[in-house]
Amino acid sequence: MGVIVADFHKHGDTELRKVYCSTLMELAAEDERVCVLDADLMNASATKPFAAAFPENTFDCGVQEANMLGVAAGLSATGQIPFTHTFAPFAARRACDQIFVSCAYAKQNVKIVGSDPGITTALNGGTHMPFEDIAIMRSIPEITVVEPADAVAVREIVRMAKEEYGVWYIRLHRKTAPAIYEAGTTFEVGKANLLRDGKDVTIIAMGFCVAEALKAAELLEKEGIQARVLDMFCVKPLDETAVIRAAQETGAVVTAENHNVINGLGSAVADVLASACWAPLEKVGVQDEFGEVGPVDYLQERFGLTAQAICEKAKKAIARK
Repeated sequence: MGVIVADFHKHGDTELRKVYCSTLMELAAEDERVCVLDADLMNASATKPFAAAFPENTFDCGVQEANMLGVAAGLSATGQIPFTHTFAPFAARRACDQIFVSCAYAKQNVKIVGSDPGITTALNGGTHMPFEDIAIMRSIPEITVVEPADAVAVREIVRMAKEEYGVWYIRLHRKTAPAIYEAGTTFEVGKANLLRDGKDVTIIAMGFCVAEALKAAELLEKEGIQARVLDMFCVKPLDETAVIRAAQETGAVVTAENHNVINGLGSAVADVLASACWAPLEKVGVQDEFGEVGPVDYLQERFGLTAQAICEKAKKAIARK
């Protein structure tokens, strides 16, 4: 319970992309192997300060996402630790073959940052709105797939990615996010973080849906329902032990993700429940639709990614016990 920060109802002061850049600068100062690659989006990723401080470790590959991943694989083969960035649909869809063959199959040490996941693409609209990137990435063998919920998580997860050899996909919301974690909170690959305990239902969330899950738990508490909240920031490898414990101890599970309900967090949890310990499962997420243009608050309501939607699903799951 001690990992929750004061007020997760309010956004933090620092954009997550700036935390991403500052963390990379810390890492590059410690280890000259760290390098940054971008696909003509260094303004979007806020990595220009890195380029100014470490020009020889910076590669802007232009609007050539597939080529960028090939370059990253080559840098890895020479002993470098490349962090690549582009918008999530371009990372997951456009460069998929290079990620699969040149990076993962070749067992290289490449870190892929896909920004503006799901509805956070907002006004860039449906073509740029990735509801399928987790599905694509988690289907590639041996990739680690993560999504930090706040600034503290971004810093710690980027540092973890640098230390762990292999291909990582980091789903990064670029703007500010509610503060979930206290500074210094530790994270572990394949281990969910328990943010709130409860006995009636478990809400398993990732990304910005973590804050919505905590809000939902407060609303449910007013109705006498005690909800456990897990931040499943690492969807691959999944913390199967936490899922099984949730099923055994609370008897009902809800997943909440800024992604298609098909082949994302909900499907990963469903696989565990089907094979190890059954419990009623309800999924909050995009219901197999394409995205559309709009501000984030509108899109949250449009696609049902709200605390109220989580509450409704929680009560439905409890009723199915």
